[in-house]
Amino acid sequence: MYLAQVTGAIVSTTKHESLNGNKLLVVTRLDQQHRPTSETEIAIDCVGAGNSDIVVVTTGSSARKSSSHSDSVTDAAIVGIVDSLES
Repeated sequence: MYLAQVTGAIVSTTKHESLNGNKLLVVTRLDQQHRPTSETEIAIDCVGAGNSDIVVVTTGSSARKSSSHSDSVTDAAIVGIVDSLES
């Protein structure tokens, strides 16, 4: 898992059926000082995140299990919205 900031949304009218009904968001990974890096990824939103929210992203099999379809093609999923950060 890692922290990221939501930087945009993806609109896709044609996609794998396991992604239907899921919001796709662009996330930018944060570094140790909570600053955005150059690493971006597309993640399924499982929690209702919005633009510029700081979120918790999980990847791999954990991301697939967090989506509503167990056979999903998901490789990254937003599983939490951060309320505050303490260093």
